Amino acid sequence: MLLSRLFLALTLSIVAAPIAKADCYDVFGCTAQNAFRLNDLLDGPNCEFLYVMRNGIYAEHGYCFRTPRAISTFGADHCHVADVGQLGLNRLEQANAATILHAEHIKGCPE
Repeated sequence: MLLSRLFLALTLSIVAAPIAKADCYDVFGCTAQNAFRLNDLLDGPNCEFLYVMRNGIYAEHGYCFRTPRAISTFGADHCHVADVGQLGLNRLEQANAATILHAEHIKGCPE
């Protein structure tokens, strides 16, 4: 009985633990902790992957997407911020989003 209570308490503490706010990628690192390099982004991921990486940064912070593509990719259930400038991104997240967008433009990715 005591063992089952300990297991339940441990399970509840894991479930209730806060979720990390950064997506991490094997090659690039984590969006909130590592600076992405433009050359790595140009050499590796395709346009769709870059789109998901960049907008994933915004989605993690509760951005309310407006385009059908973004809404179908990220949904609209957990959004609470309509202005990207109000998301509270740290400097690395801002820089990584800008670097990813730059890579998308260089590759000629659709908007």
